Amino acid sequence: MKSLDKIIMHIDANSAYLSWEAAYRLQHGASEDLRKIPSVIGGDEESRHGIVLAKSIPAKKYGIKTGEPLVSVRQKCPHIVIVPPNYYLYMQCHNAMLEILRDFSPNVQVFSIDEAFIDYTGMEGIHGDPVSAANKLKNRIRDELGFTVNIGVSWNKLLAKMAGELKKPDMVHAILNEDEMREKMWPLPVEELFGVGRATAPKLHRLNIFTIGQLAQADSELLRFHLKSWGILIQNYANGIENSLVASGVRPPIKGIGNSCTIPFDVHTREEALKVLLSLCEMVGMRLRQAGFCARLVSVWLRKTDLTGNGHQRKFLVATDNTMKIYKIASELMDELWSGKPLRGIGVRVSELVPCDVLQLSIFEKYDEKKKRLDETIDSLRMRFGSNAVFRSCFLGSGLSPVSGGVIDGFQMMTSLL
Repeated sequence: MKSLDKIIMHIDANSAYLSWEAAYRLQHGASEDLRKIPSVIGGDEESRHGIVLAKSIPAKKYGIKTGEPLVSVRQKCPHIVIVPPNYYLYMQCHNAMLEILRDFSPNVQVFSIDEAFIDYTGMEGIHGDPVSAANKLKNRIRDELGFTVNIGVSWNKLLAKMAGELKKPDMVHAILNEDEMREKMWPLPVEELFGVGRATAPKLHRLNIFTIGQLAQADSELLRFHLKSWGILIQNYANGIENSLVASGVRPPIKGIGNSCTIPFDVHTREEALKVLLSLCEMVGMRLRQAGFCARLVSVWLRKTDLTGNGHQRKFLVATDNTMKIYKIASELMDELWSGKPLRGIGVRVSELVPCDVLQLSIFEKYDEKKKRLDETIDSLRMRFGSNAVFRSCFLGSGLSPVSGGVIDGFQMMTSLL
């Protein structure tokens, strides 16, 4: 194989949420593999807006789609297994996968919770040629962690990602020269090119551009006229042109961290509303600390049973990542907002984030190291043993989850390669 100036790998966990749940269950004595039966990861089936987050291959045979309401899923396949999401498990699997990737290269960039890039340039002397190394990496993740990944290998991030998408699951694909790029990418539908979404594809179709190869060879001025600079960018992608670096330690920029929920019943009392609010603040605080930020601003949003809503926000005197300080301001905002009419949804969001390590403390507010250590200890216990490992006594017998929400916003956002 001809030596490449750059060797980039893209690693993508196959059906991540469902695979991680299946692997966890098998490792803890389950006899049935969720990946081999009709199954989905989705919200609480009894909640009003539960949807499919991930599905097994057998579930696809019933026409089940990601984002579909669980009500229609059950109609299509009455015997389907529906599993609620376990965001703590997903974070653990994400972190475990990253640890293995770092054994193959010190330069690892998180792209989403189930995807990452590594720069393998110069590592051939340790793990061998790129394709052999990718197979070793794939097999090690499967054998040690119990789930499979696809790995794409090429000379830039765009082509590595495109290569990894060619065929799934548990596969390694390489695009190692321009001839391979044209052979493997150009026949594909233009919709499969990174950057060509639901809005762009119809515009290209109207220009009689239906494949990646047609886009690569299209008239640049025609693309510029109809799609402005975006047309030139995706034409470069179609020709395999992309030069961004694998930026180790760089995550998608986080402007804010928030949680909201649709409540399985209408909330009539302030006591119930405050418990829901506290459960949201618990996860917001945890995610804020995981991201290494403190927040200057907190916002609260309420939705009534007629689906109308309103919101309010307030700044902290000093930026904070303390759960109870966030909750205190959030509860004040809720009291100011709420007219007393039944609520169907509540949301909390923190923003104006600053890195905690550069936080300037106010002379008017004393920094409480004990509260910070307590928060971090509770976070650690919940990450290791689940959200119910530690919870506040007000949730005893309430029927409400003591912690509501998901993973860090930045992991949920698909970011640009540039």
